[in-house]
Parts: sequence; C-alpha cells; structure tokens
Amino acid sequence: MTENASKTTPPPLPAPAPAPEAPRPIPAPRAVPEESRHAAPPMVLPVLPLADMVLFPNMIAPLLVNTARSQKLIDDVVAGHRHFLAVLQRDGTQDDDLVLPEHLHDVGCLARVIKMIKFPDDSIRVLVQGLGRAGALHFVPTPDYLTAGYELLPDVLSDGIELRALASNTRKQFQTIVDLAPNLPDELKIAVVNIDEPGQLTDLVATHLNLSLEDRQALLAEWNVLARFRLLGPKLHRELEILQLGSKIQSEVSETFGKNQREVILREQLRAIRKELGEENAQQAEQAELERRIKAAGLSAEADKAARKELERLTLIPSASPEYGVVRNYLEWLIELPWQSHTVDRLEIDVARRILDQDHYGLEKIKERILEYLAVLKLKGDMKGPILCLVGPPGVGKTSLGQSIARALDRKFLRLSLGGVRDEAEIRGHRRTYIGSLPGRIIQGLRRVGSHNPVFMLDEVDKLGSDFRGDPSSALLEVLDPEQNATFSDHYLEVPFDLSRVLFITTANLLDPVPPPLRDRMEVLRLPGYTRLEKRQIARRYLVRKQLAAHGLKARHLRFEPAALDCVIAEYTREAGVRNLDRELATICRKVARQVAEGRDRPVRITPQRARALLGPRRFDEEVAERAAEPGIAIGLAWTAVGGEILFIEATRMAGKGQLILTGSLGDVMKESARAALSYIMAHAATYKLDVDFAKTDLHVHVPAGATPKDGPSAGVALTLALLSLLRGQALRTGLAMTGEITLRGKVLPVGGIKEKVLAAARAGLHDVILPARNRPDLNELPPDIRKKLRFHRVSDLGAAIRVAFRAPTAPPPRRKAKS
Repeated sequence: MTENASKTTPPPLPAPAPAPEAPRPIPAPRAVPEESRHAAPPMVLPVLPLADMVLFPNMIAPLLVNTARSQKLIDDVVAGHRHFLAVLQRDGTQDDDLVLPEHLHDVGCLARVIKMIKFPDDSIRVLVQGLGRAGALHFVPTPDYLTAGYELLPDVLSDGIELRALASNTRKQFQTIVDLAPNLPDELKIAVVNIDEPGQLTDLVATHLNLSLEDRQALLAEWNVLARFRLLGPKLHRELEILQLGSKIQSEVSETFGKNQREVILREQLRAIRKELGEENAQQAEQAELERRIKAAGLSAEADKAARKELERLTLIPSASPEYGVVRNYLEWLIELPWQSHTVDRLEIDVARRILDQDHYGLEKIKERILEYLAVLKLKGDMKGPILCLVGPPGVGKTSLGQSIARALDRKFLRLSLGGVRDEAEIRGHRRTYIGSLPGRIIQGLRRVGSHNPVFMLDEVDKLGSDFRGDPSSALLEVLDPEQNATFSDHYLEVPFDLSRVLFITTANLLDPVPPPLRDRMEVLRLPGYTRLEKRQIARRYLVRKQLAAHGLKARHLRFEPAALDCVIAEYTREAGVRNLDRELATICRKVARQVAEGRDRPVRITPQRARALLGPRRFDEEVAERAAEPGIAIGLAWTAVGGEILFIEATRMAGKGQLILTGSLGDVMKESARAALSYIMAHAATYKLDVDFAKTDLHVHVPAGATPKDGPSAGVALTLALLSLLRGQALRTGLAMTGEITLRGKVLPVGGIKEKVLAAARAGLHDVILPARNRPDLNELPPDIRKKLRFHRVSDLGAAIRVAFRAPTAPPPRRKAKS
C-alpha cells in the first residue's frame, strides 16, 4: 500500500529536499532531460497501485511503501531501470496484495524513482517523479506484482485564441489563489508565469488545487489540453470563491475582535484617567443608583438578598460584556415589581353595590359574593383574595363584570387572555439561562399596573392548551391556590412573590375542559343567561346608550320604544347573552346616523314596524314550537355552551324487521336513551294498548340539525313520548317541552342545566315544561317572571309524564305586560 506526502515544482526552480511535515506536493525543479534518464524505459513496467493520490507528469512526490508486494516492486525497480507505472485504484479499498487489473483505472502516470530510503520499521520511503501520461494498459500477470504494457499519451495541442485565453485566465486565477491560500508558497506565482507549455500549466495547477481523487484522475486521463482547461476552469473558480469567502469571514472576525479589544483598552485608560482626576465613571454612578433603588423598593428578605448578590456581580463585570446587560435587566425587574405598593380598597358596601348595579343588570349571586368578600375584608383587614370562576355562555358579561368588580373595589384591573396559550413559560417565565428571557405574564402584569392587589382576570381558562413546551394549566395550580400563591416563584425571578392579595377572576364557557385539580381551586359562579325581560332592561339601560355614543348620536336623534326592543330581542336574536342584540342595535343606529348625516333633524322613534323595516325580514319565529302538533314529534330541552336550546325529536315507522334507526349526529349516551325508551314501550305495549307488531316494524328517530353533535341522557323522556305518540297516532299537547333521564323501569331521574333549558323554552314561546321531580330546588334559581310565565309539571316516572303529555291542552298562563 502506498501513501503520498508530495509537492511539485515547475522547471525553473531547484528541487528542495522532501519535507515529511509538508503533505502537499511541491514544485519540481525542472523537467528531467532525456539524456539524464539513463535509458528509455521498457515497454512493460511494474504497476504500483495508489490509494490516496494521483501522480501528474513533472510532479515530484514522496511515497510511503509498507507492504511486502510493493516493497518487492520498488527493490526490483531501483535495482534495474528505475521506471514504473503509478495507477490510481478505482475505489481505494483493496489491500495492496489483493489489487487486480480490474481494480485500477485505465490511465496512469509513467514515473521514475529518484531516491529510496529504508527505515528501521521495515517501511520504505521513495521520492518519485512523474514523466508522462500512460494509457492503453495491457496487464501482464507475474507471481510477485502486476506489470503492464503501456503507451505514452502526448498532449494534444490546438493553436487557437481560446487556448491562449484559457491559459491566461488560469494563470491569473491561480495567482489569486496563491495569495489567499496560507499553505501555498509565493514561489508558485513565479512558476506559473514562467511555464510556457499549456499542458504543464494544467498539471501544475491541478497538483496544488484542493480536488477530489475523481477530479484529479479525470484531469490525468484527458490528454487534450483544451478539454483539460475546460475541466479545470470550474474547479479553479470554485476554489477561488471558497477562499475569497473564507478571507472575507476572517477579515470580519478580525475587525470585530480588534474593535472590541480597542474598546477594552480605551475603557481601561479612561478608567485610569478618571481615577487620577477623582471623578466617578458612569458605570459606578449607575451601580450607585441601582443600590439606592434597591433600598427604596421595599423588597422581601429573599429578594433583597438576591438583588444585592447580583449587584456585587455587576461591579465585577465590564459594561461591554453581554452578561452586564443580563444582570442589569434582572435587577430592573426586581426593583420595579410592586413589593409594597398597593391600592386602598373602597370598603363602603353601599357604594360598591351602587357601582355594581350601575354596570350590570341582574347577576345577583355574583354581586352578593363580591359584597360578602368586601364585608369580611372590612372586618378582618388581611383576608386573602378569593379565586372566582365565572362560567357561562358567550355574551353574558363575564369579562365586563371583572372590570366592574375592580371599579367597585377601587382596584386596578388587569386582564390576561389564556385562549390558545400552550407554553408553561407564559405563566412561570423563562429561566435566565436563555437569551432574551423574561418573567411570566403574571409578573409582567403586576409590574405594569404597579400594585400587588389588583383584580386579575384570567380570561378563557377553558381554552388552555398543552404541548411539548409544558402544560400551562399545571402552572396555574400554584397561582390559583390561596394556600400556595403567597410564595409564588417565577422561573426568571427565582425568589418568592406574594400573590395572596390579588383577586383572581377566571372565566370559562365550559367547565369540562378545565382539569379537575384546577377546577377544585376555584369557586364556581354560573351565569346561565338572560331572560327577555332582563335583556330589555340591559338594552334600555346600557346597550342603547353605548351605541348612541359609538355612532355620534344624541338622545334627541333616536328613541326606542319598549315594544321595539322586545321585537328585536324576539325576532332577530336567539342567544343566552346580549352580544347579537348589541349588534342589531348598532345596525339600527348606523342607519339612523346616515339619515342624520344627510340632514334629517327630526327625531326618529323606533317602533316594532320601524325596527323590522331597518333590520329586514325576521330571523326567528316566536311560536316556533307550534309546528310540533302532529304524532311522532316531541320537544326536548338541551344545554349547550351558548345557553339552552330546544330540540325537535321526530319519529316515524315503516314495515321492516324490527330495527331502531337513529340519525342526527347522536352520541352514544343519547342512542342508549333511545333504546331504553323503546324497550320500555315494548314492555308496556299492552298497558298503553299499542297494536303494533314490533318484529315487523322499523322505527326511525331523527333529531334535526344533523350537523350538530348531540349527546347526554336528558332526552330520555322526550324520546319515549315521541315514540309513544307515533305508535298511538296521537299528537302531544301543544306548547309542551320536556327533559329528564329515564330508566328501564320507567323512573325519571334528575338532570342538569335546568335554568338554561327553561329559559330556552320561554324564548321559544312554550308554556308547559315537564321536569324531573327531584329538580324542584332548581326552580328557585329562575327569575320570577319566568316562573309566572311557564307551568311546570314535576314527574317522578314515565306514567305521570305520559298523562301530562296526552292531556288536553289548557290555556297558557296569561302573559303579563312587562313594564319598561
């Protein structure tokens, strides 16, 4: 096996002694004269396989020979004519003793041994010189090593402008490469200028370029000089670009380093000058100011210890260091937090009650809870802030209620939206090991308001996410735990901060997505939605004034009649909150504002007819439930995230094989309720005198709005009555809605969401509601006007529910004219 550590020189220079520490080829001193070669080489020569180098003509290179086969070859060559063929292996993985003709390239280099030296480790180092390209190899096997017949391949020259131009461009580019490459001697620039033969020029350049073995072999195998220049050109250009880019990067690094070093020296000199003059420098003044602010900040004992430790570090760090800015930012955060700063609570309960009533209509339970907290705070003085969770459909005023509570307590208000937050660091902050790290949103908010007892609203807590960055809901466990948040530790600060004085209020549309440990730490207050009367009062007291001001109108320009507000509420909105009602009032105000802008001075009085003219066709029918007056249809009541809704449950029958078909995007629980209802009816068919062959009858139950998923057990009563109405051929009484879970024995079990469901029935114009008897306490939460408007039938079994449902309808309760 042979290894190279070679250098090549052009003819005009003397050949230096081979240097083992320089592995690259060195220029040959001159072309070997014909008469100095002792004799013409034989036509069959030994073949020396090369694994990691390509020998070019006129190139002098040292070779290390360390295998028995190659050493035998060198001994025979030196003892004889000194000529051999140097040929590159195709893959370079074969051991020297196992190389066969098919493992070698077809073109090699005729070479001559100049000098041989043997070393004590039985290895041989030889200095060889390339003489010319050899091709058309005809291998002749011998017992000791490979031999081959060959044919010298002279350079093919074409006298033309292109060849001279390529040679000139190659010289210039290679001279530039020599200037840029630190490992190429400047003598090569002289060599390329003094080489007249284009072929020798390509061989010299290829020898010193950083080329792969494949590219070197391709240049050796090409005896057409013009084609060789074309192969060499792109490699030369690529090498030049790499060296220029490296030189540019090195220059920028050196310039930056030199500039920083110069700044350090100048700052040291400036420090020495100011010391001699007795003047305090800016850095010392800044550190003194930080120390003064630390004393005045009122930090806790642990925070004060951490701040002074960091301040000591700051005095040892040069101001030009990036670490200086990191430490200084940390101190700024510690100093600017409201460790002792707070607002004084308004403890007049009557004033707080008046403010709450001014901002929100109804919501008595929430108002009572805030006033209770204020009363205890007045008596005790150091009560910890409660953790309240306001749960309700969109548009019922959860967020605005937080602002009203802050105004009633005369505290600062802070809101943080948690919708879509997936990173735990948003709550707890980033550790200071990261560049650009900051405290979490809790600490940032307290610094912004400058008080440690604000009303802090965490909006949309049910929409928190989690991924590989952590679980924010787990980080909130400490924040929202009254027993732990007095020592809340942010990852950035790494010192405890007291959150026990903060009044945290969270909001959610649903409680189910909130993790149970987090839900357990909060006091849940439900906002089920508004009745029509409450919506009218909200519109009259708040929304109309808000929209008049938003559209530049005065009270003299526009006036709503109470009947017009009822019209908008009943015919153009169907929601638990008042968000869509606010939009419809904004539409009316925009249209009136246009009339006023066009020059109309007369006041506009909005009547129901005028409201319909401005808003267009009605979107909801008040008596939509009346379409249920036919066999096989029952009206159920459902709870959703946006309030209660009514469900039309339709049933039909056909000849078949006794199958029950369920459609309408029903969940598994609701499907089981339908099967339980059918089983009850089949078991009591004789009791209800049903003449039906269930084995030959298919029953199909469908719940419209099929794109909306529906689930839950509370539709059991409605499913039973819909099937029974179908099979008896008798419609249920009009204006009747129902809810309740059933058992196979016909018992009616209690369900949740009674207030929302009853409000939905009232909005739909119904006047009778069947409820489980055990839900009777839930009726106390209903507004008085709703309890007077509807008749409630409390049942404990399906028999009672069936008697109510098929009883002849009576006149609905008289509707009282609501006062505006």
